[in-house]
Amino acid sequence: TANETQEHCTEVNQVLEKYYLPTFYSLEALIGLSGNIIVILAYIFCLKNWKNSNIYLFNLSLSDLAFLCTLPILVTSYNEGKWLYGDLLCKVNRYLLHANLYTSMLFLTFISIDRYMLLSYPFRQNILQKKWSAVAICFAIWILVTFELLPIFFFLGKNPVDSNSTCIDYASSGDPKPNLIYSMFLTMTGFIIPQCIMCFFCYRIVLFLRNRDQQWSDITGTTFEKPLILVISAVVIFSVLFTPYHIMRNIRIASRLESIKVSKCTEIIIESMYIVTRPIAFLSSVVNPIFYFMMGDQFREILWMKLDYQFKEFTGINR
Repeated sequence: TANETQEHCTEVNQVLEKYYLPTFYSLEALIGLSGNIIVILAYIFCLKNWKNSNIYLFNLSLSDLAFLCTLPILVTSYNEGKWLYGDLLCKVNRYLLHANLYTSMLFLTFISIDRYMLLSYPFRQNILQKKWSAVAICFAIWILVTFELLPIFFFLGKNPVDSNSTCIDYASSGDPKPNLIYSMFLTMTGFIIPQCIMCFFCYRIVLFLRNRDQQWSDITGTTFEKPLILVISAVVIFSVLFTPYHIMRNIRIASRLESIKVSKCTEIIIESMYIVTRPIAFLSSVVNPIFYFMMGDQFREILWMKLDYQFKEFTGINR
């Protein structure tokens, strides 16, 4: 019957919130927190000469860490089946979640621009290649994203915790019609435009490296295969992680419109698919530390040298 079908759809949703989300978020918190803390400490104590890419990556790690610190309370709430931390922390959690998403995109975009400028003009310093400009850009990104996300507080309302003591998700709250317009605007400005810019500069980097790869392989026998793989994988990975989330978020909001008139079960299925994409999008906070090692200038070597020195000091090998 229709009622039995609707109950089955609701059960799928409940299973995802009880088992899938807390399990996924727990793994992200465990791996992501340790990885980003190591990176931040390494930057502070190991890296003496900071370059533009280091400044962008350091801010990226701060954004990841701020979001990851909210996951334990999310996991606890999903396990308990209710939100335990009040309206204010609910709003803070929703802000940090989206702030991490869109600051990450912008930091990665400027990293791709910086990589291209460094490859194309290694001996020329324009305004974008100066350290103070990277600091200014990072500060501007934080301010821009904060202003961009202010409407989320309006859609969450004064009481973002519902009668069932659940911290309402942004896509499930507010009037769906203006919310959909804002969500499309956020998707375009926060995800699609930065992604297109990143793809453009990564494409330029690929062309540049392929050209140099041919020249250098003919002369020295060395290749740029690893940088090429890194550039391509960066774009592919973040496209795969972020695209499903943005698609399903907009579909989820649209499914709540009265003019569309989807069945209750269809709406629940759409919400379930949206739930599946949420932790996948925030896997970026776990993946990002890998790029610190791969893209940071001499970062990996400096970190290993520091760890090796500390290990020898601890074991007394150097004494």
